[in-house]
Amino acid sequence: MAETPSRLPLDRIAASLRRERARAGLSLSELAKRAGIAKSTLSQLEAASGNPSMETIWALGVALGVPFSALVEPPAAAVRVIRAGQGPTVASEQAPYVATLLSASPPGARRDIYHLRAEPGAARTSEPHIPGTVEHLIVSTGRVKAGPAGELVELDPGDYLTYRGDVPHSYEALAPGTTFVLVMQHV
Repeated sequence: MAETPSRLPLDRIAASLRRERARAGLSLSELAKRAGIAKSTLSQLEAASGNPSMETIWALGVALGVPFSALVEPPAAAVRVIRAGQGPTVASEQAPYVATLLSASPPGARRDIYHLRAEPGAARTSEPHIPGTVEHLIVSTGRVKAGPAGELVELDPGDYLTYRGDVPHSYEALAPGTTFVLVMQHV
């Protein structure tokens, strides 16, 4: 069984719960009742303590009418890197299963998913795509240097990078047999 990561984004979850509960106009008691959890558990979560399971966070998201990702994902940055083994992780109570959210799809977004193979040599330079394009890259094998011009980042297997695709950007394999998944999101 895989080791359970100890990094839960408790401060982020707490702030998101408070924000979404206030937006919905719900009391602690009412939200706890709708989610099927104890009021004391919800109170602890809003105070950034406790150890919520995936199921608890999911139930709260459903009760609030927001996706799971709205409670655990950090605010978006122009260029964001998630290194292998990092990111908001939540373990299941029901199985040896740990989820790491890399990116939630915004409403109305379209995505194209590519699996790429690259070898060291020249960088693959890409001109800007249509306005609003965002690229998400996850390294499978090898090493990659990628990102917008002037903000290139070196990535190892399991690392995640997101950046605007509507500006000049590039990809360069740094090791033989490099493979990665590229998701192009068009809003």
